[in-house]
Amino acid sequence: MAAGDLRRSFWEKASPLSGFFGRFLIKAVRPDNPKKVKTTAKAQPSTSEIDGAIIERFAEHQTQMIDHLRDLPRDIDTTKTIITSPLLGFVTYNLDDCFTVLETHCKRHFGQAKRVTETEGFPK
Repeated sequence: MAAGDLRRSFWEKASPLSGFFGRFLIKAVRPDNPKKVKTTAKAQPSTSEIDGAIIERFAEHQTQMIDHLRDLPRDIDTTKTIITSPLLGFVTYNLDDCFTVLETHCKRHFGQAKRVTETEGFPK
């Protein structure tokens, strides 16, 4: 992207539903949304055992994401930059909505983790 050699897909150029999809995703992943959200097979969590390093791995992923965000051009127009969902190729939304989805989704997971740690029988 920084080199300017990325070509926009048809949907990124023409999708009239980018605003709808952005708003829908933000609402779906909000921490106060009581509905469970189904994901695609691409985003299903692995069935491996959760070990003691889960927090460290999460923190490392957050650091990597922040590094990628810092690499974005400073003059990028986040409301006009349309991207395609990595999970569903026909879903597009603007970069501003993408950032909001990322933040909101992380908050939802933090809430889920907090509830799990507060359940009876969870190791202290």
